[in-house]
Amino acid sequence: MNSQPLKIGFVPEHFSTPIYFAHKHFGLDAELIPFPSGTGHMITAIRAGEIDVAIGLTEGWIAGLGKTEQTEENDGGYRLVGTFVETPLCWAISTGNQRPEIQSVDSLKGGKIGVSRIGSGSYVMGYVLADQRAWLVPTTGVGTSAESASPYSDFVVFNTFENLRKAVNDGTADFFMWEHFTSKKYYDNGEIRRVGEIYTPWSSWKIVASTKLVKGTALDGRVDDLLEKLNKGIRHFNENPEEAVEYISTNLDYSEEDAREWLKTVKFPERTQGVDLNVVRSTIDILNKAGVLTQGKGIQAGDMIVKQR
Repeated sequence: MNSQPLKIGFVPEHFSTPIYFAHKHFGLDAELIPFPSGTGHMITAIRAGEIDVAIGLTEGWIAGLGKTEQTEENDGGYRLVGTFVETPLCWAISTGNQRPEIQSVDSLKGGKIGVSRIGSGSYVMGYVLADQRAWLVPTTGVGTSAESASPYSDFVVFNTFENLRKAVNDGTADFFMWEHFTSKKYYDNGEIRRVGEIYTPWSSWKIVASTKLVKGTALDGRVDDLLEKLNKGIRHFNENPEEAVEYISTNLDYSEEDAREWLKTVKFPERTQGVDLNVVRSTIDILNKAGVLTQGKGIQAGDMIVKQR
């Protein structure tokens, strides 16, 4: 077995707390590499061989593989190996504080949506929002093969949460979507304004590994070890809420009050190993309907997963 420590990509937000506990308390031997710009950036990095494993948003991982036509030369670069968060994600919809023309979610139709990266959760959820609001107008074809006109005038890439906040205030974007509790601090200080929210129709975080670490349904031993250590980090998180609140409010960008409120909303699995095939299938169905994926194209649900739950 390769003894080199894994390079693990993660988003340095409150959800990462069990990863920190696995590292601090249970000897997770890995290089933890933060990706504040999110899942879209980690897809690029894992395909480039810059990281071995990553923990990010369900919709980003599935959209990335669903857009990949598998060949001998291109296997998509990663596979789903584990489940990190059981609960849906609440995406807050935000605009600038001085944007009086934007008063409701419906006023965002046809506007400029700010995203961290093309293919990121903030990009994919723009289509899910448009689907839920019936903003998708088919331009060709019918049914599942229909192509829709874009519900927005532009998708503008800003890479980071900070840049997105600036963009809705200077007018280079009309709105963006980001996790509720990460956004809340900036509602409280008046930098941005909340317009609405949308929940993911799926459990929100998954663990992926590079295809170089996967052989059939077997994983590199270091990935198995990682999943076991994450299980212990999650158990520690559940049993030590005060330590979690202290870590989140001291080391991450959240108030103690918001950290406590977030704890009430999140559920991590007892075991991270494996992914529910039905979750992947239902996510693909919604992404097909929303125009993010095309039915029958790309890597299919069963081939995205190494081990089912």
